[in-house]
Amino acid sequence: MKVLITGANGFVGKNLQLHLSERKDVQVVCFTREHGVTQLPALLQGVDFVFHLAGVNRPQDPAEFTVGNADLTRALCAEVARAAHAAGRAIPILYTSSTQAASDNPYGRSKREAEVALQALEQDPLVPVHLFRLPNVFGKWCRPQYNSAVATFCHHTARGLPIQIHDPHAAMTLVYVDDVIKRFLQIMDGADPATNAEGFDTVAPQYTVTVGELARQIASFRDSRATLMTERVGTGWMRALYATYVSYLPVEAFSYEVPGYADPRGVFVEMLKTQDSGQFSYFTAHPGVTRGGHYHHSKTEKFLVIQGDARFRFRHMQTGQEHVLQTSGTKPQIVETVPGWTHDITNMGDADMVVMLWANEVFDRARPDTFACPV
Repeated sequence: MKVLITGANGFVGKNLQLHLSERKDVQVVCFTREHGVTQLPALLQGVDFVFHLAGVNRPQDPAEFTVGNADLTRALCAEVARAAHAAGRAIPILYTSSTQAASDNPYGRSKREAEVALQALEQDPLVPVHLFRLPNVFGKWCRPQYNSAVATFCHHTARGLPIQIHDPHAAMTLVYVDDVIKRFLQIMDGADPATNAEGFDTVAPQYTVTVGELARQIASFRDSRATLMTERVGTGWMRALYATYVSYLPVEAFSYEVPGYADPRGVFVEMLKTQDSGQFSYFTAHPGVTRGGHYHHSKTEKFLVIQGDARFRFRHMQTGQEHVLQTSGTKPQIVETVPGWTHDITNMGDADMVVMLWANEVFDRARPDTFACPV
């Protein structure tokens, strides 16, 4: 399949190009600001699908709205129809309009004019049209201080720069760029359109957040490097926003230090804390050193020896039953502590032992649920 992307070097265009590059069955042709409408016939040769993403949203001269949105779209419509009839086959076109098309301002009117041109083109059976009125799109590679508060907040927060909030209670409707691209590719591959009551194709999910909440959430990502407490970034809105924030980190911030606690036995380093699923850390032990020697009422832990040879000892606090096992970094094996059993771990090798540790709860000095008791 051969596809044409207008606005290929824009925010959505760059993301679309990357996704399409992962497919061996797709050849991409790009139309950018360096091209003129007179080049469209050549670029459309052999094209099977058109993603019309090009547009103007912050020109120096308001007249550019008409040229870059309405006029370009009308020219593209004419050339796509001509190419489809010359080839004797359908060439679908997908257009990214904006929810601002419903607004009475120069940008909104120009986007609406573009929609009208495409809606007229829908009468041609050889040019299926898919119209998207997108809300604010966020994600990697969006330009800060341009048309996205998310991009600006992420960029500035990652660099310790101040952000300006005029109305913290103002609500925003957002869609994540990966969800947008996913829906675009489904349409390209022939999926049935999912239109709203106004007849526009839609992207789901959509997220609603206030400007103040957005700023606070992004600030919490920054602060997590100091507190080690991560947000629930594995699904949905939080996953998308965290991925976006991290994409704006300058290269010198790709790494950061965490505190380590050393004593004669070795070191203990906390890596990550979660809100409801415990924390991750690691520790070392010098040859012959024993660590632990305590029990828990409810806390549980998982140990994974990364390097060295370890002996684990357990003793039941009521029955006195004992259990001993040995593990090595050469064979991945999880050892889990059990409430009511006192336990310790000894380095049985000749070099430092390294052990990864997960505990099901974040350590609380006021209520540590850890009671010293030699095995």
